[in-house]
Amino acid sequence: MAGLNESPSANRLKIAFFGLRNAGKSTLVNEFTGQNVAIVSDVPGTTTDPVSKAMEILPLGPCTIVDTAGLDDDAGDLGAMRVKKSLDVLAASDVAIWVDAGDGEKGPLYQKFISECRARGTAVLEYKRGDSVEELRKKVSLVRPMAEEKVLLDGLSFNGSSVVCVCPIDSAAPKGRLILPQVQLIRECLDRGLACTVCQVERLNEVLSRQEKGSLVVTDSQAFSKVASILRDNASGDWRLTSFSVLFARKQGVFDACLEGLAALSNLRDGDLVVIAEGCTHHRQCDDIGTVKIPAALRALTGKKLDFVFSSGSSFDLNHGGRLASLAVHCGGCMLTRRESQRRLELCRAASVASINYGMLLAAAHSLKKVRPDGTVEY
Repeated sequence: MAGLNESPSANRLKIAFFGLRNAGKSTLVNEFTGQNVAIVSDVPGTTTDPVSKAMEILPLGPCTIVDTAGLDDDAGDLGAMRVKKSLDVLAASDVAIWVDAGDGEKGPLYQKFISECRARGTAVLEYKRGDSVEELRKKVSLVRPMAEEKVLLDGLSFNGSSVVCVCPIDSAAPKGRLILPQVQLIRECLDRGLACTVCQVERLNEVLSRQEKGSLVVTDSQAFSKVASILRDNASGDWRLTSFSVLFARKQGVFDACLEGLAALSNLRDGDLVVIAEGCTHHRQCDDIGTVKIPAALRALTGKKLDFVFSSGSSFDLNHGGRLASLAVHCGGCMLTRRESQRRLELCRAASVASINYGMLLAAAHSLKKVRPDGTVEY
């Protein structure tokens, strides 16, 4: 099972269980997974936060199973927060399973559940207490998500059959391994039969001398300036340039919104609130990209005195201290599913908040001319 545990959450289908309090959701999740994932009790409202478990369901592959609080557990402020978390899970789910206590009641909360699923193209299954769990597993295994998964290099124009990955190894690089975007791009190159060369910035000149003209160069966004300078010095190669973060903006379906966010930077004013969000959690360092480099880049680009708030993991909120953000800056989202990235984008659009990701912002901060519609950068 080691291979399953190493599968990134962004590559797993999210299968979540919903219903009213005491419908038997937690019991079903435990039976479905074959493990004691969720606490089971006759006390209504036992499940207060979403509980997740990774497992593999053939032929679907790696999945994330999620137990949620009852949609009727809305008493008081805490109850409302529990319901909101359940609805957030629903918005990012690929398969939603309604668990019926067996009394046949399907009231307004059920209708709201169905409406939300239809609006997002989420596959829906229903289970009545006492039904066969094995039959439910079979039904889940036959589900095919409506949205086809995108890959990093789809629709990207470049010549030749090779890709150069520029992977700086600095104080922020994880010890002994590559970060997920780098790993995913290398794997995709192998799947496509492309030759993939991996190097640090200092070896790029040497590597380019052995590459076909028109090859694609993918860099960490923080190294845009250095890499672009090297490519300009090797102009005869007609290299195509992009970054891992820009590729993920395309994969997650937020690329066009990021271009709009880039154009909206000129609208920022002194005192505006900027939310900087990351899809994963990690130890912050003195030169951290999210809390140090991105704020510095925004100040330099806009010349404005901005206020910043930071979030990571599953947290994403555009309102802080009674203030609505004017801009949301997100990481590449390699740990988020496409649905979750789309959900966050929908929240921004609903609130008329401009959004952009790290790679697009840093392309502008490093004085690159523009990001083309195919995701490559004019340098």
